Amino acid sequence: MSHQIEEAGAGISSATVSRLPAYLRALVDLVSLELSSVSSDRLAEHTGTNPATVRRDLASLGIVGTRGLGYDVRYLIHEIGLLLGVSEDWPVAIVGIGNLGRALANYSGLSARGFPVRALVDVDDDLVGTRVGELIVEHLDRLEQVVREHGIGVGIIATPGNQAQAVADRLVSAGVASLLNFTETALVVPDSVEVRRVDLATELQILSFYQRRTIAARAGTGVPLVP
Repeated sequence: MSHQIEEAGAGISSATVSRLPAYLRALVDLVSLELSSVSSDRLAEHTGTNPATVRRDLASLGIVGTRGLGYDVRYLIHEIGLLLGVSEDWPVAIVGIGNLGRALANYSGLSARGFPVRALVDVDDDLVGTRVGELIVEHLDRLEQVVREHGIGVGIIATPGNQAQAVADRLVSAGVASLLNFTETALVVPDSVEVRRVDLATELQILSFYQRRTIAARAGTGVPLVP
């Protein structure tokens, strides 16, 4: 599913949006090095893209560099951060409090990046009512009330795959328009709902491919990886 941002960043492609967090991380690192400006070449080097893509992405935000100087680092941080909403909090509900859901619930990086976990939800009677960190696990039957009470903006689905669609349907029905799916199930949702899928198995298989290629190239038995 491909969406266009319809607010201040009208006309920004989803591909550009997917690169903005990497730009922001690189820019924050550059500030720590006391750099006030950065060229598209250097920003591309830090983010694993190319200078033309950097310039095109920033131009879509209405930002153009100064010849010979590049881009003002702090200004870029402000503008990209504003677009990504990093100064705002987007309350999160995690549905599925198995090993993965529990790990996500205890991951402080979510809150630090503006995604505080406000609710934990499961159907297992042995889990419901127990405490994970500072939160009590709620039953799925109360999902709609939980979303309303905590102003949930993002739903994280960490259930078994065969339960994911039903959970997504309930989250959407409750008014949650952003879903992060950790299951292998491809969710069917309305066009107004944004779904990001985190497929850990696929990512590991891709890493396995590159690992095998690298080992083979070092041994002289395979085709070297192209930079």
